[in-house]
Amino acid sequence: MIFRAATTADAAALATLGAETFVAAFGHLYKPEDLHAFLAEVHNPEAVAAEIAGDSCTHRLVEVDGALVAFCKLRYPSHYTSYTDALSPIELGQLYALPGYTGSGIGAQLMDWALGIARTRGHDAILLSVYAENYGAQRFYQRYGFGKIADITFKVGDHYDPEYLYELKL
Repeated sequence: MIFRAATTADAAALATLGAETFVAAFGHLYKPEDLHAFLAEVHNPEAVAAEIAGDSCTHRLVEVDGALVAFCKLRYPSHYTSYTDALSPIELGQLYALPGYTGSGIGAQLMDWALGIARTRGHDAILLSVYAENYGAQRFYQRYGFGKIADITFKVGDHYDPEYLYELKL
C-alpha cells in the first residue's frame, strides 16, 4: 500500500475513483439525472486536473498494486468559513475509499495525514460536511473529536441532501 501526493497525471484515475466511491456510498439516493449531472461536474478528469494543478486543494492518494483505492482532499480556503469563529480553518473536502477498503485502517491513516497537514500549516480548525444519515462516517469523525456546528445542505444535480457541518478545533 502506497500513500502519496496526487499529480495531474492522476486526474483520470482520481476522477474515476471519486465517482465510484460516491456512487457506492450515495448513488441510491438520487434520480439518475441528478447523479449524472453531479458526476459530470465534480468527478470529471478536467475538473479534477484543475483542482490538482491549483493551489487551493491538496490530495493524498492510496494505491494498491498500482490502482487507486482511496483518497483524501484538503481545501483552503474552506467553503464553510462563515459557520465558524476559527481564523484559519481548513476543509476536509473528501475522505473516500472503495467499499472493499473501508474499515481497513486507511481512513485513519488519511485522517492522521490531514490533521498533520492542518497543524503544520498553522490552521486553527478543520471543517467537513457529512451526510445526515451517514452514521458510520459521523462516528469516525467523532472519534477524532469533531463535533456538529451546523445543519447544511449538499447539492447533487437538483437534489439537496441534509448534511451536518462538523468542526475540530486545533
